[in-house]
Amino acid sequence: MSAVITRTRFSVLDRSRTREGRPPAEALRDTVALAREAEALGYHRFWVSEHHGVPGVAGSAPTVLAAAVAAATRTVRVGTGGVMLPNHRPLVVAEQFGVLEALFPGRIDMGLGRSVGFTDGVRRALGRDKDVAGDFSAQLGELLGWFAGTSPTGVRARPAEGLRVPPFVLAMGEGARIAARAGLPMVIGDLRRRERMMRGIDEYRSLFRPSPWAAEPYVVISGTVAVAGTAEAARRLLVPEAWAMAHSRTRGTFPPLSPAGEIEARAMTGRERELYESALAGHLAGTPDQVADELAAVLEETGAAEVLVTTSTYDRAALLDSYRRLAALFTTGR
Repeated sequence: MSAVITRTRFSVLDRSRTREGRPPAEALRDTVALAREAEALGYHRFWVSEHHGVPGVAGSAPTVLAAAVAAATRTVRVGTGGVMLPNHRPLVVAEQFGVLEALFPGRIDMGLGRSVGFTDGVRRALGRDKDVAGDFSAQLGELLGWFAGTSPTGVRARPAEGLRVPPFVLAMGEGARIAARAGLPMVIGDLRRRERMMRGIDEYRSLFRPSPWAAEPYVVISGTVAVAGTAEAARRLLVPEAWAMAHSRTRGTFPPLSPAGEIEARAMTGRERELYESALAGHLAGTPDQVADELAAVLEETGAAEVLVTTSTYDRAALLDSYRRLAALFTTGR
């Protein structure tokens, strides 16, 4: 097995995707169950996400879900990928992560993003608009200040003050520059857009300033990785999410996941078919040997220290099998 794979950390981001005909509560329980499996398989971190008002995603309160995941596990690091900081007051975010770290010391990560709600209606409901994302750098500085006890307000964030919860910046566009200037680890995707990803990584490394949080650049690359006994079986893992993306682009809503067989039998318009096929392309998907070769190439190219796997599919048994096969690649020889 490639040495570059075995020396790399592998982690999981689960978005609590809902499935057609099944309740959202089941998606949340599936996330917690997957965290236990990921821990047993040797994954380094298990992160959850924040999406508001999205029919296909049950994960809307990431720090609450992270608490459930941390309570159900013992050793895997638990965090968020991420809390969308423009949606919240930094003090409240500091308090939430302070509580998590106080309850589960040494296991909590604070992944932070700069996206606001996906639609105008969600942004209105959150009391935010698109422009608030432009203040992300200042919001990030304020948040970290609550942990350091440097807020000029005279207020103390309890129990956050004095605790060290590792912050990560989810890098989209300007995010790479913000992460570099703040001296923080960076999570960047996606694996399908390698040139764009490499530009962000190169810019991050060139602009990085050491900080109390990180002495040197730390790059996490994220994206879908699907591993199965055959290339065709791996491709079928991608089908439900690919159709959801095509559906959202043509109909304006992001739906629950449908079974692969149902989607493959569906009559699609020309535009739907084009978007669907595009969404299937470019992922790391195939047999263990095929994925190992692609992974090794990507890791050599990017110099990333960690891979955050974001795979979603309707068939939970096939998803777990994929994570098991991937774990066999990076645990061999350790």
